[in-house]
Amino acid sequence: MSMQDLENVSGRKSDPTLRDLLAPLFRRKRLLLLTFFGVLLGSGLAAFVVSSVHEASMEILVNEERLEPLVTPESTVQTAGAPTPVTDEAINSEVEILKSPDLLQGVVTANRLQDIERKSLTTRILHGKQDDAWYIARAVQHLGKKLDTKVVSKTSMIAVDYKAADPQVAFNVMQTLGRLYLEKHLAVHRPQGSYAFFTNQAQKYQQALEDSEARLAEFSKISGDAAPDVEKAEMAQQVVNSVAALHDTQQAIAADKQRIQDEEARMKATPERSPTQQVSDSAQVLLQQLQTDLLAAQVKRTQLALKYDASYPLVQEADQEIAETQAAISAAEKQQYVNQTTDRDPTYELIREDIAKTRADLASHQATAGALDNSIHSLQLQMVDLDQKALKQADLAREVKTNEQNYLLYVAKREQERTSDALDEKRIGNVVIAVPPVLPLLPWVSPLLVMVIGVVLAAFLSVSAVFVAEYLNPSLRTPAEVLEVLRIPVLASVPKQSA
Repeated sequence: MSMQDLENVSGRKSDPTLRDLLAPLFRRKRLLLLTFFGVLLGSGLAAFVVSSVHEASMEILVNEERLEPLVTPESTVQTAGAPTPVTDEAINSEVEILKSPDLLQGVVTANRLQDIERKSLTTRILHGKQDDAWYIARAVQHLGKKLDTKVVSKTSMIAVDYKAADPQVAFNVMQTLGRLYLEKHLAVHRPQGSYAFFTNQAQKYQQALEDSEARLAEFSKISGDAAPDVEKAEMAQQVVNSVAALHDTQQAIAADKQRIQDEEARMKATPERSPTQQVSDSAQVLLQQLQTDLLAAQVKRTQLALKYDASYPLVQEADQEIAETQAAISAAEKQQYVNQTTDRDPTYELIREDIAKTRADLASHQATAGALDNSIHSLQLQMVDLDQKALKQADLAREVKTNEQNYLLYVAKREQERTSDALDEKRIGNVVIAVPPVLPLLPWVSPLLVMVIGVVLAAFLSVSAVFVAEYLNPSLRTPAEVLEVLRIPVLASVPKQSA
């Protein structure tokens, strides 16, 4: 008989049935049951432990909506713009603040977590009795390990979880952690004492402003000039006008001098007097006189001729007188007498009068020039004095303006800091507890869920243990395995009988 025939006869080479698959479970029932109930017992213990653990959690939102004011004496204007995206560095910084030892120590001392460490049996056995600082440090260490801080994926939120046996303790720890975290965040991002600093500076510059205003008022009272710069400007205009008038007067003086020289030259060439009337006439009076004398001489000769001879000396004398008189009459008839009337020349008089008037104008202009020169010099001295007063007043006014600007600046900065402090008191910041902690009345994980998972896990592990044991067992358990391994046909098989 061939091997094929033996296999066909034994029938062990056929496909495995459900009985074949379940046979290991029946063969190793003890292992199956021990594994199943052991895992089930462990699940029950886990459900009991889990039912006594309560988890409190909160979520913190990190944003950049509020701009922290700059602590600077300069004026700052913060305008609202597009929200700044939150960077990973900012979120990680907040996570590190949450994990800071001083923050955790504040949570420990506020909730007396060191008392839990002091009452722990394990701590007593391993470390014995320690001082309070050691228990606080150990509680801080355990709190840092129990706190589960993680960044929520694809958000700018930080999730914080804490588990404790007492739900009230878990809630108090999370509540204290959130409060201390907000305080530390504000302390880190905003310097302390800025409001007091700006308040002191505002008071300082207010006093300085009052002092400078008093000095400015006192200066105006002492100097008697309320606005020296305005007076100086008006006086400068007067100086300009006076200088222009002085130049005009000097030009007039030069013109008067030149005019006097020209008119004196013309007066020398002009006669003082000029004829105004001229009458031409003969010597009528002389002729009448000569004729009278001739008549008298003829009468006298006639009388002498009656008494004396022509050769008588008296007669000859009378003849000679008559001849001379006739000769004089003949000469007088030939002569003409001119009567001429003269007066002062009008051109000469006009020139003389104009010279006199010009001399008077020259003297007036010279006096005006001297007065203008003295006035300009006096105005310039007054301008120098007003300029010094204006500089002093401008310096005081500039000091007043500077103190006023500083006072207003620090008042504005003080109000800005006061607003920031008020917002800080209202916890309006760049971080906010979006999901506050609540009292965890329910356990961290449902015991029923743990039991269901335990049953499933017990079934899986027990079955797996059976099949692993079957796989690791080198004995032959079925005719098919004998035929497959030894190549020996099995004619009969007797099942193991339990005692």
